[in-house]
Parts: sequence; structure tokens; C-alpha cells
Amino acid sequence: MTQIKILWKNKTWEQLTINETHEIFALRSRVFVVEQNCVYQDIDDKDPKAVHVYGVYKNNIIAYTRLFNEGAYFKEASFGRAGVEKKYRGKGLGDQLMKETLAVMKSNWPNKKIKISAQAHLLGFYQKHGFTPKGKEYLEDGIPHISMETF
Repeated sequence: MTQIKILWKNKTWEQLTINETHEIFALRSRVFVVEQNCVYQDIDDKDPKAVHVYGVYKNNIIAYTRLFNEGAYFKEASFGRAGVEKKYRGKGLGDQLMKETLAVMKSNWPNKKIKISAQAHLLGFYQKHGFTPKGKEYLEDGIPHISMETF
């Protein structure tokens, strides 16, 4: 596995530039709408409430997730829209993204339970990062998901 050097950034909605916002929405569209063939409303009223964590490589955003404090998405702190540009997968960037995501969450909101709605096929990935499944599998936007939590 070839490691590439990523510059990790995190910003609030107000801190993002127009170009960063465009790149983030384009990446999310490629990963979650086009690649997964899932028509859903990606751009929503949650983005202004989020801290946006993203990885930059060769001046392009290639990894991303959005983070929420308690009550902004779930009752618990949470994150979602975690994704890596397809051509950069298999290089450990998903693990790097999770480590960065959890570090930013712990820095911003220490000692908070974190709840996520994980795509079911990623159960093992999230378990590797300390998450435990809660409840039964369910469909979200036509894709099997499972609720997971960690501290």
C-alpha cells in the first residue's frame, strides 16, 4: 500500500472558500450520487452547522467528512458524508480520514458519545475505529445502513 502525504484541514461553513465548497460538493456528488447510483438531496441545511474535515493532495480535495456537535444532526455528536476520491482508495486514506475526523471531534467536543449512520458494508471498517453497532440494519436512501456508536 502506497502512502501519500495529505494536508488535512478543518473549517466551519463560514471559513470555507467558494472553491473549497465547490470541490467538497463535487467530491460528495461523485462518491455518493454518481458512484453509488443514489439519487438523494446531498446539499442540505446541515452543511452550515458542520465542521468540514478534508484532505488536500496536489491542490485537490480528495477526502472529506462533515462533523456535528450534539443536537445538530443526532442527539449525540456525529459525522457523515465520509468519502475518498475513487482513484485514491486502497492507500490508507480512509483510515487517515477517520483518525483526523475523530481527533477533530475530540478536540472540539471532548468526552462526547459519537453516533453515526454507517453503510452496512463498512461495518468492519468502523469497528476497526472503535465503533459498535447498535440495533438492526435499515435502509437509508435505498442503501443498507446500521447505527453505530463510540466514545
